[in-house]
Amino acid sequence: MKRGLFITFEGIDGCGKSTQLSLAARSLRERGLDVVVTREPGGTPIAEKIREILISPENSEMVNECELLLYLAARAQHVHQTIIPALEEGKIILCDRFQEATFAYQGFGRSFSLKLLKDLNAFATGSLNSDCTLIFDISEQVSRIRLEAINKGKDRLEQNGIEFFKRIRNGYHELAKAEPSRIVLIDGERSISEVSDLVRSRIDALLQSRGN
Repeated sequence: MKRGLFITFEGIDGCGKSTQLSLAARSLRERGLDVVVTREPGGTPIAEKIREILISPENSEMVNECELLLYLAARAQHVHQTIIPALEEGKIILCDRFQEATFAYQGFGRSFSLKLLKDLNAFATGSLNSDCTLIFDISEQVSRIRLEAINKGKDRLEQNGIEFFKRIRNGYHELAKAEPSRIVLIDGERSISEVSDLVRSRIDALLQSRGN
């Protein structure tokens, strides 16, 4: 059986990644393709429990080292229980955040060594990599406006200041520059339909290259 396809959606909060993932999943399913939609942290019962700990504003005393290891623990469970089995079954996996979130948030945002993060991440995932990562780029100001518009309460990470998210956005740019063939930077400030067209075009190219 042909190996499945693993596509991840990234960006700072309010970038539209979850909306675009949902639209992409619907489009692919309408074409009769077998799609798994999942997220990080999460995607399994154990990882979802870890997610609750990570995002709860009540855990504001969490140190950065604990945060990092919890994200990686959730990812290890997610990869081995959900992602790898789905890939082996030939499914298309659309994941809301994956390793690039760790590199952007804990690397550029928290200032952990990227080498350390990549080594730990490889251990957690068995060196699994996405076939394509789509990063939806918006400014920190647009992020705030969008989150306020939907009256979204701040989770633990969103309680950090704007400089934190500037570093993360810059990190995403650097990651895209480092792997342009795999990581695609998309202007997330364009209309939903325009962004959706770009996403569909990229996924179609991936499918065609694999003979789907």
